[in-house]
Amino acid sequence: MIIEQRAFARAGLLGNPSDGYFGKTISISVRNFSAHVSLYESPELQIEPQIEDTNTYRNIYHLMESVQLTGYYGGTRLLKAAIKTFFEYCTNQGFKFSHKNFTIRYRSSIPRQVGLAGSSAIITATMRALMRFYEIDIPLDILPNVVLSAEMDELGINAGLQDRVIQAYEGCVYMNFDKSIMDQKGHGDYERLDPSLLPKLFIAYRTDLSKVSGKVLNTVRARWEKNDPEVIGALDRIAQIAEEGREAILQKEYDTLHKLMDENFDCRSRIMPISEHNWDLVNTARKCGASAKFTGSGGSIIGIYMDDAMLNRLAIELKKVNARVIKPYIM
Repeated sequence: MIIEQRAFARAGLLGNPSDGYFGKTISISVRNFSAHVSLYESPELQIEPQIEDTNTYRNIYHLMESVQLTGYYGGTRLLKAAIKTFFEYCTNQGFKFSHKNFTIRYRSSIPRQVGLAGSSAIITATMRALMRFYEIDIPLDILPNVVLSAEMDELGINAGLQDRVIQAYEGCVYMNFDKSIMDQKGHGDYERLDPSLLPKLFIAYRTDLSKVSGKVLNTVRARWEKNDPEVIGALDRIAQIAEEGREAILQKEYDTLHKLMDENFDCRSRIMPISEHNWDLVNTARKCGASAKFTGSGGSIIGIYMDDAMLNRLAIELKKVNARVIKPYIM
């Protein structure tokens, strides 16, 4: 039997990046893109590499293109980290493993390293496949912690729980990572919000802004740990924006939500460097009348648009800065 599992891309609607700093966020799953994992029993444990994992290129231009689009690391490291973390977690929980091996492969349609959580999607899909294969259940509210451990503890990726929570729960989720809650439960409070309450949303992304999000967030982490008042104040406000945004969604106060999304990005821009190309994405969308903020760490934006005429204008204008516009499919 072949086990097939997948996890979807995600977009941070409000509150990011406060999730890594005991904040609050609202996130949506973006079913337009997904990571897919196939797993089946085999005599030996084998991880099948994909094209981006190979080290053979047609020429130097092919190598340069590959690095620009997918970075220096492929996906097999993510599978290795997921498998190791899964085994350690289950062993610590007292689960017994059957003596059987497997072959695993992955593929992903999620644009790489543009803030749509492609790496955590691969790990989440891998965890789901392993749970089915070994008939072991990891509680839904704990699964994001296990995925995050694979990224942070095994791979040294600086990240928060937001991506892993929405990829576990899917749909639209409000997340509260207050320190008292985290200390008491070991995870945040996660509340599903009805996606039908959301306004008209667009996502625009570029594929020429490849970078590793952990590098972007490292300076903020260092300043936060030193109690830098500017960073603390900005992150506190960003968390409050998510709380206010939850109420705006429930009441369908879309004008308020529009302003909150813009403010989220503006607060972020005061404590984190924004590249010229990322400013182009945000400013172009705002000139069209839409709100705009990062979906994650940069390279893609999410915002509210009013009508089809504005959506068409967004598609035309953002194409001029090499961005593709989509309407996120959320369930």
